[in-house]
Amino acid sequence: MRSRAAEMVAIHPEIGLAGDRRRLARRTSWALAALLLAAAWASLAVGASDVSLGAALADLLAGREIEARSRIILWDIRLPRLLTGMMVGASLAVAGAVLQGLFRNPLADPGLVGVSAGAGLGAITAIVLGGLLPAGIAALLGPALVPVMAFAGSWLAVTALYVIATRGGHTSVATMLLGGIALAAMTGALSGLLIYIADDQQLRDLTFWGLGSLAGSTWSKTLAAAPLMLAALLAAPLLARGLNALALGEAAAHHLGVPVQRLKTLAVLVVAAAVGAATAISGGIGFVGIVVPHLLRLATGPDHRALLVNAGLLGASLLLLADVVSRSVVAPSELPIGIVTAVIGGPVFMWILLRRRGSLEF
Repeated sequence: MRSRAAEMVAIHPEIGLAGDRRRLARRTSWALAALLLAAAWASLAVGASDVSLGAALADLLAGREIEARSRIILWDIRLPRLLTGMMVGASLAVAGAVLQGLFRNPLADPGLVGVSAGAGLGAITAIVLGGLLPAGIAALLGPALVPVMAFAGSWLAVTALYVIATRGGHTSVATMLLGGIALAAMTGALSGLLIYIADDQQLRDLTFWGLGSLAGSTWSKTLAAAPLMLAALLAAPLLARGLNALALGEAAAHHLGVPVQRLKTLAVLVVAAAVGAATAISGGIGFVGIVVPHLLRLATGPDHRALLVNAGLLGASLLLLADVVSRSVVAPSELPIGIVTAVIGGPVFMWILLRRRGSLEF
């Protein structure tokens, strides 16, 4: 006699398909967790220095004191860089998945709502005009000036966008999208004006920051940005069921009992916190937010309960591996990590466009 579950699958084949998808998603999660561990090991072990991670761990386990040079490189340079890369990659990927679910469009990207552009304007303002600050404020902020200004710029952009897109307690996704494009254009113009008046040294700093890098990661910067990124990563899975219902349309989601307006508000806040903090600490790193969620949808399906978790794992792994490549190919120098992600993400993005060009025609 067949089991009750087998009978249900025979009557409703989609149940079996959903079960297969869930099992595949769980296996993918375990595989991505293993990939993240391997990427973390590579991030700690690979670099311009000949410091041996294995030797340092052997000394630690044997109770011997780790050599001072190895301790400084591993603890003060590579470990904060590792943690920053994990959080930034996970934040960008999860933010992209949330936005794509909110807009019901796999081509949506965190940059579309103006968060990245606002963060960029804040960073450029700090680099170009930071010397005009009173000495006391400059000394207080020190190297954290650029991340602080970048984060402030991202929040201002999101606040302006919310005011534009919300009327009578209702937020229009279409208005939010168009408003984000307009905000990105305006902040881009202001950024261009600041770049025009920058000196040669500032232009070099702006170029390096704009291409994205984890080279400036320190414990102070990492700990300053971590609360917001971790809060966004922990809050994102709470949106999963609502985003699944929203895929049927706002009216259908409302009839299913989803508080659509609150879902939109929380989704925007999660994206703002994740992308704002990530951009503040690492600069402009593109394509992670659009490529990672799309690849996972192709592999394991659109269920956000698994998608958001797996996006965090894959985003963190890919950014760590891209960072390893960036500091290995031209060692002892290093490429900006944004170049590496663009080289990988650009062709993938073109493939996505070609694959969906029929559905993008108006």
